Amino acid sequence: MDQQAFETELKRDGYDVMTNTTPGAKTNPEHSHPFDVRAMVLNGALTLNRDGQSQTFKPGEIFTMPRGCLHYESYGPEGAVVLLGRKM
Repeated sequence: MDQQAFETELKRDGYDVMTNTTPGAKTNPEHSHPFDVRAMVLNGALTLNRDGQSQTFKPGEIFTMPRGCLHYESYGPEGAVVLLGRKM
């Protein structure tokens, strides 16, 4: 799926759409969100750690996360740009 189709799908499904840019290496400590997440990596990569598992997402890959899911994410030296959908 390309970026435009993904963004159209997010809006159709009632998600608020934004772009999140992380410019370099970073780790966000464990947390959760009060909203559902559906996201596509546009550039770089991010590693999502949840439920005792770690998975790295690269450009064009999509991930979802239900509200309340405890997780942390990390970014390598290149950082990442992520098209992010949030739904309350």
